[in-house]
Amino acid sequence: MASKSSSSSHLSKQKAFLILSLFSIGLLLSLLSMKPKRVSNVTSKFEVDKRKPSWFEVIEKNYASKRINVGLVNVDTRVDGGLYEQLHALHPQVEIVSVDFDHVDESLKWKDFFPVWIDEDKKWGGPKCPDLPMPTWEEYRDLNVVVATVPCGKRDVFKLQVNLVVANLAVDSGWVNNLDAYEPVYVVFIGSCDPMMDIFKCDDLLLHQPGEYWVYKPDLFSLRNKMLMPVGSCLIAPGYAETGKEVIRRGYMSQSPATLNYNYTISKLAYVTVLHSSEAYVCGAIALAQSILQHNNNNNNYTKLDLLLLADESIGYKSIRGLKAAGWKIKRIKRILNPYAQKGSYNEWNYSRLRIWQLTMYDKIIFLDADLLVLKSIDGLFAYPQLSASPNDFSLFNSGLMVIEPSTCMFEDLMKKSLEVKSYNGGDQGLVNEVFTWWHRLPTKVNYLKSFEEREGNDVKEEIPEDLYVMHYLGLKLWMCYRDYDCNWDMNELHVFASDLAHHMWWQVYDAMPKELKSYCGLTEKMDERIVQRRRRARSANLSDGHWKIEVKDPRRTHYEDLNYSRE
Repeated sequence: MASKSSSSSHLSKQKAFLILSLFSIGLLLSLLSMKPKRVSNVTSKFEVDKRKPSWFEVIEKNYASKRINVGLVNVDTRVDGGLYEQLHALHPQVEIVSVDFDHVDESLKWKDFFPVWIDEDKKWGGPKCPDLPMPTWEEYRDLNVVVATVPCGKRDVFKLQVNLVVANLAVDSGWVNNLDAYEPVYVVFIGSCDPMMDIFKCDDLLLHQPGEYWVYKPDLFSLRNKMLMPVGSCLIAPGYAETGKEVIRRGYMSQSPATLNYNYTISKLAYVTVLHSSEAYVCGAIALAQSILQHNNNNNNYTKLDLLLLADESIGYKSIRGLKAAGWKIKRIKRILNPYAQKGSYNEWNYSRLRIWQLTMYDKIIFLDADLLVLKSIDGLFAYPQLSASPNDFSLFNSGLMVIEPSTCMFEDLMKKSLEVKSYNGGDQGLVNEVFTWWHRLPTKVNYLKSFEEREGNDVKEEIPEDLYVMHYLGLKLWMCYRDYDCNWDMNELHVFASDLAHHMWWQVYDAMPKELKSYCGLTEKMDERIVQRRRRARSANLSDGHWKIEVKDPRRTHYEDLNYSRE
């Protein structure tokens, strides 16, 4: 009985084992039957990760069988591992190097690099810029492609740092073997955050997939000129082109400077102003042209300098004739509406100035408002890159005088931005400051704002630098005053803009004009009435500056002109 029971138990165990084995084999076969599908999925994913980036095809066709050296800037392999794997899989065709540099001090803000005021005259030791760490350039001078990711947002110091690292890498790599020419270096920005268009021009954009990448083939002549500029408006932009030799003074950006010969010549240049909506500034534009011509530098190195005036239909035939006689070439334009301005306001159509970016027949232009006066030749400003200007408030520049580079795509981008961005001051100055956040500081004497903010009460003291290049006449305009004195004195709230010395400077240019041009700066009866009314109010208020007591001898009062000055 005992042996029978033992045998039965043994058979039961064998059956259980057999059943378990069959179940395991079935499960294994089931898993094996599923394995090819999983392998297929993994392989497919692997192939996606390993395939060439879509932007790479644009670049590799220019290198044939040559090795392509790629520098990675601010690319974190933990976050951007897919990109790294894609490029690594292209070895040995592609060699990858990560560009090393220290992160800018996080306590530094945009205003530290773009301050309101700097010590231009070096009375207190001169201006300085904060440190913006850069790579050791010598370690990365054989790159063919620079790939980077940048932070989003505007006026971000780290974003500026990354863009400048990328730009300098491209310039240094392009000029390794030949200082008079360059080898192309491609720049790729990966991700949804856009690069700085102040540094990388839309004209150099080869390929763009929104939210994914931007591929540039920079004009390294132009980019090098920009990289000669200081890191921000914390220093005055240097005028290298005066000597024909340029020194890359990175100081705060590099361990060792390098001297470069710069033979790039720009031949199509112009001074430009814009008149629209009223003929009130016709006289100002005539005086501006005459001041440019009176101080023309006949020894400049530029083959051609035009004076071009953009005019809408409000500028009549008689005024056009006078403007041409003053030296302007005329180009008719259609006005551009400021979408945020109130109907009938002074700034309703001032986005018309954006038309200057459409002047692609020129390589570079100097734009000047019609209420500026040139006192010395400023031809040398054509050597500066876009966007160069003098300071205004905060971290911003004054758009009354700007060095810009015309571009159809830049104009289109400005038009798009005009619908998206509300100008801080309601005008074009606010808009262009939002687009060109990285600008190059020209001295205040290049666009000296006739404003005396620190004047107290009716103090008539005027401190105007002797070596001014351009005076910017804020407040009531000279030709709408008697020539005897600055009529800003007639209104207490405008005393900040009053200067008899600056007033005299403008009338000196007027006196040197041909007689036929002076009639365009005459008085109308309505203008005379306005001046008389202001003088009466000044006398009634007994303004202590006493200008209202001055006996008026302006000869223009004896003969009124038929001028269409609809507003002041």
